[in-house]
Amino acid sequence: MTVHGDSMSGNCYKVQLVLNMLGVEHRWQEMSILAGDTQTSAFLVKNASGKIPLIELDDGHVLSESNAIMGYLAAGSSLIPSDNFINAKMYQWMFFEQYSHEPYIAVARFIQLYLGLPEERLVEYQSLHVKGHKALSVMDAELAAQPFLCGDQFTLADIALFAYTHVAHQGGFELGHYPNIRQWLARITLQAGFIAMRSKA
Repeated sequence: MTVHGDSMSGNCYKVQLVLNMLGVEHRWQEMSILAGDTQTSAFLVKNASGKIPLIELDDGHVLSESNAIMGYLAAGSSLIPSDNFINAKMYQWMFFEQYSHEPYIAVARFIQLYLGLPEERLVEYQSLHVKGHKALSVMDAELAAQPFLCGDQFTLADIALFAYTHVAHQGGFELGHYPNIRQWLARITLQAGFIAMRSKA
């Protein structure tokens, strides 16, 4: 399969982690959001929303949205709990990531890291921190009593939330106030197949 993504994007990094942790053969097509690679006519034919990550299977099928891609790649693996309730908890955290975490932490990071914190977006940037810290507090409380978000099992939920949490400082979020999150981040780096996110050139 071909995977289209920007290695510095947390959403794309999630997919990279699953691919490497499960040893899935693939071809990585590096793209630049800022250079407009996702808005070319050739790419828009594959994904009309103009978003990455995107996987393109050998049979021509394409799939977008990072959490959907992770679910497809990890089907039948230990990254998806077999217990129905724990499985539902995994999805609960993945929805949390998309609606209560990523819109604040990832966007603040984009404004600071990708755009260089332009003055016209400072008010927006500062407002993102209130709900971003709320999300981090929820995670830290959950991780006080267990090693991973769904208990003892490392799942897709951990990968989904690791992606932007471990680089939250690049959006102005200080993780020093969240000791349980910091310990959780360290545990994830010890998982088989872990690879680091590419740093900014």
